[in-house]
Amino acid sequence: MLTINTTPAAIFRSIHEDEPPTLLVDEADTIFGPKVAEKNEGTRGLLNAGHQRGRYVTRVVGNDHTPHKFATFAMVAIAGIGDLPDTVMDRSVVIRMRRRAEGEKVKPFRSRRDIPALHELRDRIHALARPLLEEVANLEPDMPVEDRAADTWEPLVIVADLAGGRWPRLARIACARMVAAEAAAEEDHPSGARILADIRRVFFAQREVDSPSTEELLHHLNRDPEAPWGERGRDGLTSRELSRMLRDFDIRPGNVRMADRTQRKGYMRNKFLDAWRRYCPTVHPFDADPARGEG
Repeated sequence: MLTINTTPAAIFRSIHEDEPPTLLVDEADTIFGPKVAEKNEGTRGLLNAGHQRGRYVTRVVGNDHTPHKFATFAMVAIAGIGDLPDTVMDRSVVIRMRRRAEGEKVKPFRSRRDIPALHELRDRIHALARPLLEEVANLEPDMPVEDRAADTWEPLVIVADLAGGRWPRLARIACARMVAAEAAAEEDHPSGARILADIRRVFFAQREVDSPSTEELLHHLNRDPEAPWGERGRDGLTSRELSRMLRDFDIRPGNVRMADRTQRKGYMRNKFLDAWRRYCPTVHPFDADPARGEG
């Protein structure tokens, strides 16, 4: 099911629990870009919920507004330029493409010629997989990753195990390397864990400061030549943007007392500790900080 300009309501009404379609989401950057993301929170919520079976959305239907549960589970293929929201990326097997280099040759895709062959391949896979569903449902393969990455990759590893030969080993190598690559990209990306890592570096460098004002923290972030924050807009990262980014980690600014005994809005170091442990544990671990003793 191609979901171009399709509303979330139309999508979840098209998902049948017994035989869900595969959703094809093209040009996802036009859905989740900074100017339109808020308008498409329903689509993001639908994609997040549909990552697991048994997740439903409830809507009222009919003139009597009767509550009705709609299934959300479906396979999804998403294509777009740049990164998608963190919650979508975390639930995805990410395949990063690159532009064709000058002189590089690729075989063109022709719908009339190639789609029938793809349909034939789909039917063969369906015929192979259908009798194995009960057996596959009880398999728990050894995984080289944990948590949500394991949930996402497990079906592919199971298919590789069923294929046998070299495929079990290759699938696990691909899984470990691709998950590690995304973790590294997340730290380098100007959002999510990157802001936590850079703030950790600021606190590590400014050992005597436990509660910098927002202005002080922004000053250090925006003047870091290795970080992207100074290039955001005319004046770099702003207090509003910083607050919005940290809100995802339940970190909020508060009143902090400065050296001159005045009060300003700022951030207390102890509010970051849990997020640092979870999202950037290798960036100046606490036991490497001689001025502190949390870890």
